[in-house]
Amino acid sequence: VSLEAGILQPLRMEQFYSAPAADTVVQQLLPIPEAAPFPEPPDPKTCSPREYLEYYIFPVLLPGMAELLHRAKKEKCFERKRTKFIACDFLTEWLYNKNQKRKDESFTEFFSIPFVNDWLKDHPRPPIPLSLLLSEEEASIVIQSFWRGYRVRCDSEIQELRQWQKQLREDKNIIKRVKEFWTKQEAK
Repeated sequence: VSLEAGILQPLRMEQFYSAPAADTVVQQLLPIPEAAPFPEPPDPKTCSPREYLEYYIFPVLLPGMAELLHRAKKEKCFERKRTKFIACDFLTEWLYNKNQKRKDESFTEFFSIPFVNDWLKDHPRPPIPLSLLLSEEEASIVIQSFWRGYRVRCDSEIQELRQWQKQLREDKNIIKRVKEFWTKQEAK
């Protein structure tokens, strides 16, 4: 339901979907009943739950849900099991910034929203794993560099060098020598 010229109109789903095929699928799955428009906005305290949803909630929430689906597709949420995209965070930020009371204010990022900031002070989130933060290119560079390092360390000449360094450390036993030095210094 949308508000045009002060009259409640049924929402047309093509407002939310760019592809005409998606529009027909959505209309088949979710038929929109043709309700008689309200002559004036219903009183939010005395109207029925259906009227409240159709007049006050859906006109704001449905465009947000459509935008959420577009962003989820852009973030490849439908292609992978795990992503860094958090749908609730996106929807919270979108609804906060589209609030009619804030229409003249600048865009506010999710972590800068006052109530979110207060909530996260008391309920901190665990850090996002590095595997979700890296792009595919960055992850491939990390994996390739690890593999190259492993292959180099397997080389017989490198193994011989590492054994020599280990033996040198054991022979010199630097920790023991440092203790002896300081013992001599304290004795003076």
